[in-house]
Amino acid sequence: MTVVRTRGGSWVKRVLVTWFTVFVVLSLTACSTSSSLPERQGFVEVTGGRVWYRIVGSGSATPVVVLHGGPGAASDYLKPLEKLATDRPVIFYDQLGCGRSDRPNDRSLWRIERFVEELAQVRAELKLKEIHLYGHSWGTMLAVDYMLTNPSGVKSLTLASPCLSAKRWVEDANGLIAQLPPDIQKLIRRHEKAGTTDSKEYEAAVTEYLKRHLCRLDPWPEELTRSLAASNAEIYNKMWGPSEFHPTGDLKKYDRVDRLREITVPTLFTAGRYDEATPGATTWYSSNLPGSTVRIFEKSSHLAMFEEQEEYLKTLREFMRQF
Repeated sequence: MTVVRTRGGSWVKRVLVTWFTVFVVLSLTACSTSSSLPERQGFVEVTGGRVWYRIVGSGSATPVVVLHGGPGAASDYLKPLEKLATDRPVIFYDQLGCGRSDRPNDRSLWRIERFVEELAQVRAELKLKEIHLYGHSWGTMLAVDYMLTNPSGVKSLTLASPCLSAKRWVEDANGLIAQLPPDIQKLIRRHEKAGTTDSKEYEAAVTEYLKRHLCRLDPWPEELTRSLAASNAEIYNKMWGPSEFHPTGDLKKYDRVDRLREITVPTLFTAGRYDEATPGATTWYSSNLPGSTVRIFEKSSHLAMFEEQEEYLKTLREFMRQF
């Protein structure tokens, strides 16, 4: 739901093929930052294989752990968040099965419970006694389920462009689809009804939706393209479905709204005005978590870290500095 929720069956597969060679070259430089901030990277053993991590920055301020979207995307598109490293260490990792992490051939691993376990394992291996936790899109599902295990040492939580109710997500998506040109709407519904969501027509319709509600920049940022190239369509399809707005996988009934009040750490919700994670849904989630705050970015869709980068980073920086 966060590429990012750029998940989309054979469309993603074609992107993977098209960009594979480019990714191999770019991945050699993807870990570098334009600043002089120190960084290191490596691998952590988790259930099912190894996950790749990168830590940017140093110092005594509480680090922030970043959970990327998907499921099955990669952390590259969250690169703007490394600018927070002027304040504190920023820890990125590619969840198992995507990006630079291992890709085991075991479908039983693609469960939210195992991803929660993976986060705990990453944190233990890197000796992260205290953290700020940031989740984007699918990463908000992962962050919330992790918080419901009552982990110690989490000083704040940021839920960016959240999907905390699959039912509400679909309802909102239907409203956004209704704003598309009529011919695109008909294509979407026809292919979903016929079960032909792997068709080129459906993929083209999905792309039109994503241009409006995933990222409104033209062209898309290179980091987003890299994330798509390094994604895993199998994970996306098993856990979510063939497109952002047509969940058929294991998360299609996901809902944690009634349990949000169990989270007791300071929490910030963010969304873009044109986000597939709509401002209405995001505000509703916040109303179910006492004491939480909401920030809507008026010129953004799902990737406010690119579309309004300065204001977005300022908001995150000021929020985390309080705790």
